[in-house]
Amino acid sequence: MVEPADRPSTAGQRLGAPESFGVSTLEPGLRPPAQPPGRLVSIRVQMLDDTQEVFQISQRSPGKVLFDLVCVHLNLSEGDYFGLEYQDHRKMTVWLDLLKPTLKQIRRPKNTILRFVVKFFPPDHTQLLEELTRYLFALQIKHDLACGHLICNDTSAALMVSHIIQSEIGEFDETQSWQHLLHNKYLPDQDAIRDKITDCHRKHVGQTPAESDYQLLEIARRLEMYGVRLHPAKDREGTKLSLAVAHIGVLVFQGYTKINAFNWSKVRKLSFKRKRFLIKLRADPAQNAHHDTLEFAMASRDCCKIFWKICVEYHAFFRLFEEPKPKPKPILFTRGSSFRFSGRTQKQIIDYVKDSELKKVPFERKHSKILSNSGVQSSSFGWQVPRESAMCVQVADQPDSTRLGQRAECNGSEEPPAATSTTNGFHDIPAAPGSDPTQSRQNHHGTGSAPDPQFLNPESPGSEDSPEGSPHVVVNGSGSVNGRGTGSIGVLGQSPDGRLLSPLTSPLLTDAGCVRHDDEDEARRKKFPTDKAYFIAKELLTTERTYLKDLQVITESFQSVAGKDEAFPDSVKNLISASYDPVYKFHQGFLKEVEQRLAQWEGRSNAHIKGDYQRIGDVLLKNIQGLRQLTVHLQKHSECLVELERACRSSRKAEAACRDFEQQRVCYLPLNIFLLRPLHRLLHYKLILERLCKHYPPTHDDFRDCRAALADISEMVLQLQGAMMKMENFQKLLELKKDLTGIDNLAIPGREFIRLGCLSKLSGKGLQQRMFFLFSDSLVYTSRGLTPSNQFKVHGQLPLYGMTIRESEEEWGVPHSFTLFGQRQSVVVAASCESEMERWVEDIRMAIDLAEQTSSPNTDLLSTSLSDNKLSEDGGAELESEEELCGSRSSLERQGQRGNTTVHVCWHRNTSVSMVDFSVAVENQLSGNLLRKFKNSNGWQKLWVVFTNFSLFFYKSHQDDYPLASLPLLGYSVTVPSESESIHKDYVFKLHFKSHVYYFRSESEYTFERWMEVIRSATCSASRSLPSTRKDLY
Repeated sequence: MVEPADRPSTAGQRLGAPESFGVSTLEPGLRPPAQPPGRLVSIRVQMLDDTQEVFQISQRSPGKVLFDLVCVHLNLSEGDYFGLEYQDHRKMTVWLDLLKPTLKQIRRPKNTILRFVVKFFPPDHTQLLEELTRYLFALQIKHDLACGHLICNDTSAALMVSHIIQSEIGEFDETQSWQHLLHNKYLPDQDAIRDKITDCHRKHVGQTPAESDYQLLEIARRLEMYGVRLHPAKDREGTKLSLAVAHIGVLVFQGYTKINAFNWSKVRKLSFKRKRFLIKLRADPAQNAHHDTLEFAMASRDCCKIFWKICVEYHAFFRLFEEPKPKPKPILFTRGSSFRFSGRTQKQIIDYVKDSELKKVPFERKHSKILSNSGVQSSSFGWQVPRESAMCVQVADQPDSTRLGQRAECNGSEEPPAATSTTNGFHDIPAAPGSDPTQSRQNHHGTGSAPDPQFLNPESPGSEDSPEGSPHVVVNGSGSVNGRGTGSIGVLGQSPDGRLLSPLTSPLLTDAGCVRHDDEDEARRKKFPTDKAYFIAKELLTTERTYLKDLQVITESFQSVAGKDEAFPDSVKNLISASYDPVYKFHQGFLKEVEQRLAQWEGRSNAHIKGDYQRIGDVLLKNIQGLRQLTVHLQKHSECLVELERACRSSRKAEAACRDFEQQRVCYLPLNIFLLRPLHRLLHYKLILERLCKHYPPTHDDFRDCRAALADISEMVLQLQGAMMKMENFQKLLELKKDLTGIDNLAIPGREFIRLGCLSKLSGKGLQQRMFFLFSDSLVYTSRGLTPSNQFKVHGQLPLYGMTIRESEEEWGVPHSFTLFGQRQSVVVAASCESEMERWVEDIRMAIDLAEQTSSPNTDLLSTSLSDNKLSEDGGAELESEEELCGSRSSLERQGQRGNTTVHVCWHRNTSVSMVDFSVAVENQLSGNLLRKFKNSNGWQKLWVVFTNFSLFFYKSHQDDYPLASLPLLGYSVTVPSESESIHKDYVFKLHFKSHVYYFRSESEYTFERWMEVIRSATCSASRSLPSTRKDLY
């Protein structure tokens, strides 16, 4: 019942609704329920078109009565997608509970305005069967764009606004469109992309408002932030995150980037205790895993309860066939919450609208200045899914730049479009049988767009940029993709043979809706180079981009910090500047030349020229000869490392400044590693040239240049290798010093690091996990303490001089155990597996030999500040709780600093690494675009991925200054997916650790083999093949 006295015409009349009550959303076929007796109270509701309506309800009426009145007033039969939200007395936004009395929830109805908004966002907008429903969803998208909730890149934002304007003012008129944009605010920073909006608008010729709504929803549902409402939280490590819920399950965001998703099928239970929100996951029978419980801390218990309620409702709406039945009331005591979802599920809505043959009722669009024919009917259900117009549709799925007060530059596609682009919305519905799940979202775009919620970077095909982005795919009337022809473009809602598709059948889920075929994929792929030399050159390009970014950390970021801090001596500042700035400037020019050559090779410029530019040896030869002129600067880089360490030792302020700098996101690796990057890069050039020379026949035009360049770079490596190996050892000792407490003087001349890792030490309390560090003169064992800096506390040390080692598995009955007999004490330790034990025994024996050759019995050992090692050892067991260990383990999937070093990863994953492994990792660095897929997701996410320091670092694009997330690979296994995993794509490899499974897809056989090669060098230690003679490395 609407208050008639406030205005001459009601909203229902404005929208063209009949005066009858129509159909109630919550009870199909019935009028709104009779209101209980009692005094009538007026409630104001703000609609999606910004109008306000006043409804009168009984003071005893449940929320369902008010909600039904709003839906009947709008003549909305699919109203269960919507809800009423308001601010309660705590200033928190909550949903109106349909089962509780309205006035018990709204304490001051005269001062409260409820908002009628979209509550449940379906993954596929074709599931919205009424034009009125799609119009209301379009209004919600318009509101989310204006208030900055729907984060996306400039291209997507401009395209969506152009569809909104098309539905409001009709055909493009330059003066009218410009004036309309001046007087209406659709985006927080609209002025910056006004030209782009008008360019898109002029292409929507002949598009009706209904079609504009459809196109708007088609773009919006691909965005990662579509329908997402963030709830601030923290993990056990205190990292600031946000939780959200979607049709697929519970999502975890860091900033505006999704970093994890827990599918409903994997969630066993959702609960909250005080301000802790708990997600209990099902055990994976295939992985033989135990139940996992994830814990997030929210601001208060009320915040937890609000989020828990919306999770319960989302799960019921999208996963259940019918409304859940109420629980029987307990006789004596209540346990837990009685809250439940009230209303029809999505399946019930679709079945009801489908079976009811509802009459199409025209309605008025408030903001539209044009007439809309909203009653075009199809043969089966009364209306037709709007066709896809032939205008430009830019599928810029991912937020390459987020609109948060500033808008980053949108990255263009720089890789061959052999790979698919992606979508940004989760899709929990499987593709039709026989169809490729990664192509199911490309159907009506005619471009192979890889379907997933997370493609971040518009770069090359098989690539991953972070949590989501994909190559921009443009479909225009001439049937071209990014300017390249792809064949005819189909009409949405119509099969290739002209038959109409049912509006209930999403074109994304059927073979009929797909207009792109494997033949087109293959033809499109063949337009780009397939020669192995091209992909080797492309590896040079991608790794050079990463290398230049690493140099910027020193030449720009660190020098900016050091220049403002008086704690750093001028001599150190000048030395770093003089040593690194010329190298950085040189590689800027080198990268530009490589980019130009690859563009010519791919045909993106001077496409008519072929043979002369399908080579890279001449560019390498020219620049390596130029690099030789910088040898004097490269030789000073080891001096820079020593002088910086000396400055930190002499000044606590300088040490604190370096420590603070390492906590910045741009410094994603220890600072000292960046200082040695130019020396490491020489090894990369050498390996790339070796692969080129091995690939080319001696008669090839490029072979002579490659061989000459290889000779030059080999000479440089030989000249600098001695200093490089000493500096790598020195740098590793400095890093270990930061991870250890109780050691005064670790980095001394002559001491060499050999291996670190986890072993179990046998004591009076049984086997206890300890972290062991093997040096050339001593073996140190530690435990992880509860220090603010997550350091390891030294418990004891064993001098290697005079030590003997004996396997003692039978003696102690402990698998993979061995005994170390020192001059003062003996220690029994056990490894996690036989191969791990063999590595430790081999390295310890080698270290004993070195100690006996180079040391005397009176050699100085590690000088610790522990007065009683035995006492510390006994007390060490209480330093770590199971909760702390679990919390740290859960943080390994995210980017961290001191708590996510190689030492901590080895501790949590019970493995070890040696200096040989670190040396191999220096050579096996790689970067490029990959497509990533989670175990429970249906789509692929495009990211820029950097492999270094035993970890994968994920970026939106190669232009980003810092990674969005990292994945330490120690302990992981890398394999090829089996047939049962249904990964029907080429060049896919699988990373697996316990219940964590990731799939990565590369663009070619060469890149696939390279990624497999470098990742194998850092995954399970059992897969690493180590040199037989290690003494040569020390």
